[in-house]
Amino acid sequence: MICAAGIYAADRVSKMSIVSSLSVGESIPVIPGFFHLTFIYNTGASFGMLQDKGVFFIIINSLILIGICWAVFFRKEMTTAGRILLGVVAGGALGNMTDRLCYGAVVDFLDFRGIWPYIFNIADMAVICGGFLFALLIILADRKPGKEKAKPKH
Repeated sequence: MICAAGIYAADRVSKMSIVSSLSVGESIPVIPGFFHLTFIYNTGASFGMLQDKGVFFIIINSLILIGICWAVFFRKEMTTAGRILLGVVAGGALGNMTDRLCYGAVVDFLDFRGIWPYIFNIADMAVICGGFLFALLIILADRKPGKEKAKPKH
């Protein structure tokens, strides 16, 4: 869960910096035409889906965090890599849930113009990348040589 705390801290510090430095809608070019810091509030999920469903996201995030804690602390067969990746996902989920509870929306600010149409944040990256890599870890673990699949009982 150290990974969760690290991701959460990086997410909170970055968002507090943006909220205290920029006005909503303001954009600062870091690499003009490519990367900007653009402050927006997102009431939906990643990539602008499911706008204005805040209570739904708080419930889903809570269930995900409970599931992650259960898996990390009670699943004996969970690998270290799996625990780390679930910690990354948990840190991101907690970061965005904190925004929803504090602001009623998620603070987004990473704006890669020309290559990605959506503005996002550190928590979004943690949830997406951590979740993808965790799924990949599970798929690869199932393909290890010598791992037998359970045979159905007749």
